[in-house]
Amino acid sequence: MNDKAPSGHLVVTVGAGPAGIYGARKLVEAGHEVILLNRDIKPGGLVEYGIYFNKHKLKEGVRIQFRKILADPHVHYLGHVKIGREADLTLDELRELLQPSALVLTTGAQGTKALGIPGDQGPGVYHAKDLVYHFNGLPAFSRRDFQMGERVAIIGVGNVMVDIAHWLVHEKKVAEVIAVARRGPAQRAYTDVEIQAIAANLDLDDLRAELERVRPQLEAVGESIDTDYQELTKHKDAKAKEGVSPTRMRFRFLGSPTEVVRNDDGTVKALRVENTELVKRGESLSAKGTGTFSDIACDSIVFAIGDRVDESLGIPCSGTEYVRNPNPDPLHPGDEAYQVFDPQTGQVCQGMFVAGWSRQASDGVVGKAKQDGERGMAVVNRYLETVTPGSAADLSEKLARLRDALAARGVSTVTYADVQHLEEVEKREAQARGKEFFKYCADEEMLAAIAQP
Repeated sequence: MNDKAPSGHLVVTVGAGPAGIYGARKLVEAGHEVILLNRDIKPGGLVEYGIYFNKHKLKEGVRIQFRKILADPHVHYLGHVKIGREADLTLDELRELLQPSALVLTTGAQGTKALGIPGDQGPGVYHAKDLVYHFNGLPAFSRRDFQMGERVAIIGVGNVMVDIAHWLVHEKKVAEVIAVARRGPAQRAYTDVEIQAIAANLDLDDLRAELERVRPQLEAVGESIDTDYQELTKHKDAKAKEGVSPTRMRFRFLGSPTEVVRNDDGTVKALRVENTELVKRGESLSAKGTGTFSDIACDSIVFAIGDRVDESLGIPCSGTEYVRNPNPDPLHPGDEAYQVFDPQTGQVCQGMFVAGWSRQASDGVVGKAKQDGERGMAVVNRYLETVTPGSAADLSEKLARLRDALAARGVSTVTYADVQHLEEVEKREAQARGKEFFKYCADEEMLAAIAQP
């Protein structure tokens, strides 16, 4: 992969999802050495633990690309390493140990985002990311007990909502799933490809009644409920690979959540929403509250409204994202969007960058994370042209020092050779079980598999 002379630079990248792995290729192509640290034992991030678990061919197609990148001798993978405050190593300790020319954060959006409405803390209310991690087998989430009721309201109408509904419809087979949208049917964000997994479960009579309920608000902005109905039901005959499920799939439009209503025993009774109307703001439509409220009966609620970055990582945060340089780069406009900024000092954090979902939380899927990782590394490469080389010297000693420091704290690190062995063990296990695919869902299971001959 690398036909360029060594640059003498070492770059440490934290996070081995699409942005980190594809970005590593761009760094190596520029002649740099890359240490790629990952919280999980397995690399892949969103691909491994975010794409719906039964999409084996899609996942495997991306893994093939990842394997080629990770096998490059200039990429030094170290998994099962948590970076952050009160983690295995802090960012400051990492920089002190390795003294890289640049540090790039591609850790994704590991924090959860909620509306902060009354009653949203407590049993029966979940975040979509946690459920996605659960049914995708991410350790620490795979064995967590998520008590889902029979009537589940999902706040949001994007592809993540569809993935949660997919799981509820075909795995949990709950009685009813209600997708709750602040705006109307024409503003839904999910794609035609994804909705086909649950389209056969749409309650068509209920959908007709719901569109009639909001007809005045939709027609006020020029929408036709007949057109909306046709668009919402165009895949109603699609057959899901899992077969038939009894779950009833519903939509509730023009409702902005304001409260989780609970029974006397603390269980979820309903989701209270403020009824909204659509108003034009420029070229788009937004939801405006009408001051009237109604309750959507349910016994579980899932927030599928995006995520936020992990504030425990140890760099400045604002809102749902890390703080980036607000000052335009005069030589390379746009580069500032990848540079970490400290608002207390008013200065750029020298040699520190963010990319992928660490730069813009929950923005797009694998393809967009790949593009952003590659764009971010182009910014890093331009920065390294201004930095004195030499940080890649004594790389073996630096890696040994890093492993020793982690081992002293009881951390069992994993190399890419270990990952390759783990994949072979899992492949044999799948064959023995007669399954298309198998993977271990606990760290101790994976470490034990790696130790197998």
